[in-house]
This record gives sequence, structure tokens and C-alpha cells, in this order.
Amino acid sequence: MSYTYYIGIDVSKDWFDVAVHSKAAKPQRFQNRGGGFAAFVSEYKEILSDSLIVLEATGGYETALLLSLHNAGAPVHRVQPLKAAHYIRSLRVNGKTDALDAVALARYGAERHDNLSIFQPADETLQTLQDLQTRRQDLLDMRKAETQRLKHPRYARLQDSIGRVCDALGTEIADVEKQMTEIVENTDNLKRKYQVMIMFRGIGGTTAMSLLAGLPELGTLNRKEIAALVGLAPYPKDSGKMQKYRATRGGRKPVRNALFMAALSAIRYNPNLKEDYDRILQNGKKPIVALVAVMRKMIVILNAKIRDLCYA
Repeated sequence: MSYTYYIGIDVSKDWFDVAVHSKAAKPQRFQNRGGGFAAFVSEYKEILSDSLIVLEATGGYETALLLSLHNAGAPVHRVQPLKAAHYIRSLRVNGKTDALDAVALARYGAERHDNLSIFQPADETLQTLQDLQTRRQDLLDMRKAETQRLKHPRYARLQDSIGRVCDALGTEIADVEKQMTEIVENTDNLKRKYQVMIMFRGIGGTTAMSLLAGLPELGTLNRKEIAALVGLAPYPKDSGKMQKYRATRGGRKPVRNALFMAALSAIRYNPNLKEDYDRILQNGKKPIVALVAVMRKMIVILNAKIRDLCYA
């Protein structure tokens, strides 16, 4: 799709800078909150419907702005930080300011708009589940840190304090997990997916919940796309006669971590996957290579099962 205008937005915690491609006007700055969103929409209302807006993911500081622009009817593309950084570097822009980044993002949209996806907000129920999953992981990380302190001689006199914190964190984790379970139980499509997952030997309730929250595309993509999305697709690294080791990279780390633990269980209790794992080892591959292959097969099988049973 072609647009008349291309707007780049560089988002910070407290403000965002706006630039329009091929316009000499100085980039404008707005507050990154409700009043700033309204001011931006009012300032650019005449061109918003004919514009593609490109902004960079900034750790969640862009989320409220994204939703506001979507509700205003403006098409928005959220570019990955690494892609934006590589693109700006290719322009040989030596300076680094928010305004310069906004100008570069506007140019990015103008040059690559044909291949850019438009932001669509997640379903509210799914978004809540994702937020709870993120919170659960944060709490688990905090409890892990406290548990490690329990074992350190420096904290020998603080055992009671650390123990109370661990107990409190455990209570919070249980409460978050209860809320997640209630959401899944009361949402038909999530419940069907969950039931399909836990029927797969090697996938438990915790892994299934992680996949529901972190991989909502499961069942809607083909086998290559879903493997690449998780970060389990090996990429070639060849040049001339040289053929280097093909490694996996990228993808969604939380989902990959959950699958890693599930694969460790699957190679013990799932006969088919254990056979695949052993065969790869016998072919001289490293255990981690065999385990990644099992992870890839697991996500491909789950994707096919959910597609056939939930989207047929």
C-alpha cells in the first residue's frame, strides 16, 4: 500500500519526537502521555489518514502511544530496535539525537512501506494473560535471587528476613498463576489450545501457559514460520566455497526458554522424541544441537495440532 506522508516517531520515557519525511519543518516534540497524544493528533489530523507512522519499540514506553494512534485510525508500524539501528547506521548519520532518529524512521517508512506490517492491538484478554505471565517471570527472578542469597555466607545473619521475602514472593506467584488459570478456563479458544498442549507428552501446565501468553500465533503459521518466530530455525552462513555452521538466532526468548525445559522432559518421557534425540547424537551432533532439534519438532507438532483442532 502507498501513502502520501511518512511520519517517524522516536519515543522516550517522557516525550516523543515527530518528523515528516521530505518536509523541511523542524521535528516537533510532544509529551509521552494523554495530553501529548491528543496534541499530536490535533496537530497532524489533516494528514494522519494518508500517513504511515513508523516508531521504534522502546521497552514498552511506546505502548500507550501505539494504542492512541490506532484508536485515531492511523496506520502504525513498530520497528524492532536492531533493525532501526542497522538502518540508521547505513545512512551514515554520525549524530545521535531523538530528532535525528525521528527523521531516519520517517525515511525508513518511505523506503520500505511495501513490506511493513501494520500494528494491531492484542485482544484484551490475551493482553492481560501476557501481562500476568511477565509479572510471574519477574517474581520468579526475584525469588531466585533471594534463594541464592540464602546460600551465601554474607547473609547468614539475615536468613529470617530473606525467608519472609521468599514466602511473600511465593504467595504472589501462586496468586498470579491462579489469575492466569481463571482466564484460560473462562476463555474458550485459550482453553481449547491449553488442552491440546497438555495432551502432548513433555508439555506441562506451566509450559502450556507460557506458550499461550508468549506465542498467540501458534496454529496460524506454517512450520517454517513458527520455528523462525520462536528462534529455532537454523540460518545459513555461506560465502563462496565456504560453508559455516548453521546456527539458530533471534526469536522469542521466553518461549524458547520454556520449550527448552519441556524438551528436557520430552527426551525422557516421550518415546518418539527420545528416539529422534538419540539418533541425532549417534550422528555425531552435540547434545545441545539434538535438543534444539527436539524443541523445533515439538513446536512444529504443536502448531499443526492446534491448527487442525482449534482453527479447522
